[in-house]
Amino acid sequence: MRAPMDLFWLGLAGAMAVPMAVAMAAAAAQPPPTDEAAIRAARADSNAAIARHDVAGIARHWLPDVSIVTSTGAHGHTSADNATRMGDQFRRRPDTVYVRTPTTIDVFAAWNVASERGEWTGRWTEPDGIVDVGGTYLAQWRKVDGTWRIQAEVFVPTRCRGSKYCAAHP
Repeated sequence: MRAPMDLFWLGLAGAMAVPMAVAMAAAAAQPPPTDEAAIRAARADSNAAIARHDVAGIARHWLPDVSIVTSTGAHGHTSADNATRMGDQFRRRPDTVYVRTPTTIDVFAAWNVASERGEWTGRWTEPDGIVDVGGTYLAQWRKVDGTWRIQAEVFVPTRCRGSKYCAAHP
C-alpha cells in the first residue's frame, strides 16, 4: 500500500500530464508558417540587422548572386559587392537606418519564387542636416533549400527632404 503522500504526488503528476499533452498536441497541430509569413519574418530580420549595422545579418538574406539597384542607381551584383557597399555607408554615416515595409507579397510556389512590393525609408545625418528619403521597392525572393532569400531588389526614390543631399542626384 502506498503512503498518502506518494499517492498525492502520483495524482499531481498525472493531473499535470494531461494539460502538458494537450499543449504539446496543439503546438504540433499548428500549421507551418506560410511562405508569405516566412518572407515577412525574413524582411523584419533584415530590417533589424540594418538597424544594428550588422552587415553579415543583412547578407544572410541574400543569394550569392543578388542584384541590387540602390535609390541612387548604383548596382551591386553579388552578395560581397552589396555587403561592402552597406559597410562603407555605415562607416561614412554611422546613424544610417533603412526600413523596408512590404505592402504586397505574391508567392508562385510552383517555381519557388515570390515578389515583394513595398515602401522604403532611409535616414541619416549629413553635415548640413538630416536626410529623410524614401520611395517604393520591388524584391524578388527565391526559396532555396527551404529558405527564402533575396535574388534582386530595386529601390526607387519618390521623395527626399532635409539636407542639400536631396537637391540633386548624388
